Amino acid sequence: MPEQPNSTPPPQTQSYPGDSGEMTPEPRDEMRRYQGRGLLSGKRALVTGGDSGIGRAVSVAFAKEGADVAIAYLSEHEDAEHTRKLVEAEGRRCVLLPGDLGEREHCVQVVERTVSELGGLDVVVNNVAYQEPVDSLEELTDEQWERTFAVNIHSYYRVTKAALPHLGEGSAIINTSSINGLRGNKTLLDYSATKGAINAFTYAMAQNLVDRGIRVNAVAPGPVWTPLIPATFPEEKVEQFGKQVPMKRAADPDEIAPSYVFFASELMSSYYTGEVLAPIGGETLPG
Repeated sequence: MPEQPNSTPPPQTQSYPGDSGEMTPEPRDEMRRYQGRGLLSGKRALVTGGDSGIGRAVSVAFAKEGADVAIAYLSEHEDAEHTRKLVEAEGRRCVLLPGDLGEREHCVQVVERTVSELGGLDVVVNNVAYQEPVDSLEELTDEQWERTFAVNIHSYYRVTKAALPHLGEGSAIINTSSINGLRGNKTLLDYSATKGAINAFTYAMAQNLVDRGIRVNAVAPGPVWTPLIPATFPEEKVEQFGKQVPMKRAADPDEIAPSYVFFASELMSSYYTGEVLAPIGGETLPG
């Protein structure tokens, strides 16, 4: 029988950026029941925000499909080491790249180190994110606005730009968007704006790179139980997290990662570029 998804979490809080091991319940992000079939055999992937949550699940799924993985993350060393062990248990290489992707130079450095350590680059997953809820625009500071944009969209631009000289025909770029980029969120004003920008960036870059044979797509999940949630939401919102969708729960990262495998695999998605795939628990959107 498949593992049952996590139920609604109890009230809890953490310091940013959060730790998977301190979450109750712990997120299912290790792809334990996932069986690869060589869809990414010999590929080299860079996953930003790959230490935990969706990034961890994607990294492990990629490894199970035959890819070596470089993981860029902020400072969650324990989570990153755990992800590295999961990747290496699949017989694949894993490179850990700590540092702040909100900084221009570090975005270039993680790409250069990935290429140097893994011998090339075929798949880029822009997944790192920052959020901080506010009750009003007046409460939103310039510093928070600029930080959210630096991490959530500027890093996508900078990592992608640095990666392009190393990507060839058949390569894939996958951006993590959000349901909040499709319909907004009244308490995540800056975050929603960056996620909308990611969607537009995905559409534009897909058109820009189609003649080079590089596909660009995005995944826009609804609520997902990751360390970012208890690290950025108050306890009472954590307790209600995910209840608003028709399925009445948040997703586990393991349920989202196969979307990234689909977009990374040329066999599975060679005719897909400029798409935003939205796993959102039964919610429907216009258009």
